[in-house]
Amino acid sequence: MSERDVHETITQVHRAEWARVVASLARRFGDLDVAEEAAAEAFATAVERWPVDGVPPNPGAWLTTTANRRAIDRLRRESKRGDKQKEAQMEYDVPPEPLGAVDDERLRLIFTCCHPALALETRVALTLRLVGGLTVPEIARAFLVQETAMGQRITRAKAKIKAARIPYRVPAAEDLPARVSGVLAVLFLVFNEGYLATGPDTDPVRHDLTAEAIRLTRLIRGLLPDDGEVAGLLALMLLTEARRPARLSANGELVSLDQQDRGAWDAAMIAEGHRLVRERLAAGVAPGRYQILAAINAVHTSARDVRDTDWSQIIALYNQLIRVDPTPIVALNRAIAVAELDGPEVALAAVDGLGDKLAGYHAYHATRADLLRRMGLSQESRAAYGKAIELAGNTAEVAYLTRRRDQLG
Repeated sequence: MSERDVHETITQVHRAEWARVVASLARRFGDLDVAEEAAAEAFATAVERWPVDGVPPNPGAWLTTTANRRAIDRLRRESKRGDKQKEAQMEYDVPPEPLGAVDDERLRLIFTCCHPALALETRVALTLRLVGGLTVPEIARAFLVQETAMGQRITRAKAKIKAARIPYRVPAAEDLPARVSGVLAVLFLVFNEGYLATGPDTDPVRHDLTAEAIRLTRLIRGLLPDDGEVAGLLALMLLTEARRPARLSANGELVSLDQQDRGAWDAAMIAEGHRLVRERLAAGVAPGRYQILAAINAVHTSARDVRDTDWSQIIALYNQLIRVDPTPIVALNRAIAVAELDGPEVALAAVDGLGDKLAGYHAYHATRADLLRRMGLSQESRAAYGKAIELAGNTAEVAYLTRRRDQLG
């Protein structure tokens, strides 16, 4: 195996094993800071040794063992385990625990990161770092803040978890309903970071993040099978992820929904997503945000051709969503649907009314650019595309927007 192949393998292993290694260390040592630092040191050691020694047969086990040793070394150096009994206990490997839905280590980790004692943005940042394995610069770009500020935010969050003795466990059954909404919000944002990565120095689509978000949401559905919003979020993720094979062109450019090869969509994921949406409709309970978003995606994925899309139904669902979630981004997405039914002029009037709230959001300018293009206002459209390109971080999206701008001449 060439050195390049080894480094590619390390990248793949990092995506697959990072959260598992951190979760294992957090369970054993009860300290997120120790867990993260030891995991990072283990991967750094792999970068140094695997090109020389070769990739071990079980990379995850090698990393976990190496990280455990690094954590023990650190704790000894800092005299955090003066008790001889505890030190003796560290000499032996912790036996693996049977893993069920409740015992999954990564699920425990995400409930720890998403504790209500932390602000929502801090929960998301900490989850992206410890569960998603994103770097601090990547997370800083996602939040549009300075790298140093984001690093400090994550450090303070870990310190707060330690100082407040926030338990590393899945909450008791009676506590789950009160805790789950915050976890769902974080999982949705983790999924979105995978669906369209915000940083220019990473893959434009992060399947590792979307897959982990789906996996964790399935586990939470096992814990709360009757929760409509858990089912709605899972359906939304499945119906979105189903389109992934058609979202990038051969040259790495984003492919818009209307241009995608629908035959390439994952039929099994779509069928499961539709089934979940139908189940929630049959329940006869007023839907929440994720259930409505899932229903919108169900309408999109039901159309065999973009011309068959039921835009009236989509607008009706957006009208329902905006009552539940009255945010400017929902209003922007509703305007995109309005353009298909009532024309770009009507939609542009609605979009322009959001300018003071979404001026720093690249999708706002991309939407304006497309509407202006459809109205034949090429010069204004080029300017809007330019602003969208300036604000967008995703390489595939930048390539798409640049081509659309350049087509205007």
